[in-house]
Amino acid sequence: MSKHYFLLFVLLTLFSITGIAQTNYSLQKSLQTAKNNNPVLKSQHYEVDIAQSDIVTAKLRPNLIFGFNYIGIAAEKNYAPNTGFFNSANTQTNLQLGKVFQLAGTRKNKIDFASQNSVLTQKNYNEIERNLFQDVGLKWVDVWAAQKQLEIVKKASSNLDSLVIINKVRLKNQVITETDLNRTTLLANQYTLEIRKAEQNLKNELVSLKYLLGAQEEINIDSSDDFVFVLPSNLEDFLQEALDKRTDALASKSILDVANTNINLQKSLAYPQPELGLIYNPQNTIPYVGLYGTIELPFFTRNQGEIKKSNYLKQQAEQNLIATQGLIKTEITNAFNAYQTQKSNLESFSALVSRSESILKSVKYSYLRGGTTIIDFLEAQRSWLDIQQQYYDSMQEYRISYIKLLYASGLINQIAQ
Repeated sequence: MSKHYFLLFVLLTLFSITGIAQTNYSLQKSLQTAKNNNPVLKSQHYEVDIAQSDIVTAKLRPNLIFGFNYIGIAAEKNYAPNTGFFNSANTQTNLQLGKVFQLAGTRKNKIDFASQNSVLTQKNYNEIERNLFQDVGLKWVDVWAAQKQLEIVKKASSNLDSLVIINKVRLKNQVITETDLNRTTLLANQYTLEIRKAEQNLKNELVSLKYLLGAQEEINIDSSDDFVFVLPSNLEDFLQEALDKRTDALASKSILDVANTNINLQKSLAYPQPELGLIYNPQNTIPYVGLYGTIELPFFTRNQGEIKKSNYLKQQAEQNLIATQGLIKTEITNAFNAYQTQKSNLESFSALVSRSESILKSVKYSYLRGGTTIIDFLEAQRSWLDIQQQYYDSMQEYRISYIKLLYASGLINQIAQ
């Protein structure tokens, strides 16, 4: 019986561990997970499959066309002797079997057009990925910031809780006044409320990140991840990288390729598509065989409208490419400058953080030995907390600028691979 209890205990322990298990996500792992599991992205991927199926359609050749006509002599007086309406001596049957022939490279141009559309759809999908990856990256930073906010408030609360305990003893020993204890307790209670608020904010941010990742299990982030990826060393390299590899630039180039193939297709559709075939025609018991052909006479329409439209679409695609390249240059310049500014700001804060830590320890030590007042200590505590919050705000801004630089350059797609 004891063995059974032991096995049951082991199973319950395993289940409980599984139930509370969390997966820690670095930034790169978050991007990779979203790439595979994001529900919106999964839906958009069907557009790629749909576009590829159009290639299959373009490759199909026209079906054979079967025609059937049956006529009989209307007036009975004209029937062959001793026959009825359905007798073969009084009827004519016309059987046709033909096929439409695509001229002027129509089939090839249809395949090229469908293929280029498929490439464009893939590029557009990659652009949707790029936008999603920015959302994931920024949300990851939001979770990181919420986590850091909770940590520093907890640290401040812990420092004050220990002081509350000490001050209660000091009040009994009449070392301090009750006012000192009340001030300390009031600030400690304030920190308790801040902790609850920070905990709820962290939960909310994690839920939002979980949705973007398409994750099913409970998640957390790897807050030690500094996501220092290899970046081009100067602005010109960033610009060239983006112009060559950014997904919206590639999509704009694909639109131009689609426009060019569409011009070829519309020109080939200006040619009539003839239908040719065989005829078997029994007339009044006498069989006839022959050939037939039909062709549209291009007196009125020669696809002029679609050809003109296709040329305008090409001009539009060329202008769109120019506009996209201009937008890329603007976004890269702004993102790179913002990144450099935030990086410099963050470096300036490092010395302030260590200095505020030192001042707080010194003032606390002096206060506990009666060398200064509670007001001085509380002021040092608030100053420390402000510096901590400003430091992590600055680090958050730096990380946001880093994410936006990866997004603007298109490198964020490569990190997600």
